[in-house]
Amino acid sequence: MTDSKNINNPVGQGGGQRKKQSRAERQNNGPYRNRDRQSAADQKAELVRKMREKARAAEAAGQAGDDTAQS
Repeated sequence: MTDSKNINNPVGQGGGQRKKQSRAERQNNGPYRNRDRQSAADQKAELVRKMREKARAAEAAGQAGDDTAQS
């Protein structure tokens, strides 16, 4: 029995073999990183767009209220 606790040779993990990870994958630079970063950027852009729409709607409602109050 080995006492190694390397990421590619975990002791006591059970459940069969574990996929060997490359150095890039261990540093979160794996093949899915760019796709994950792109989807995160898309979600952020969508959130910013929604916030701007809400701000414009609130501003328009505020201006409409000001116009009626002055009349």
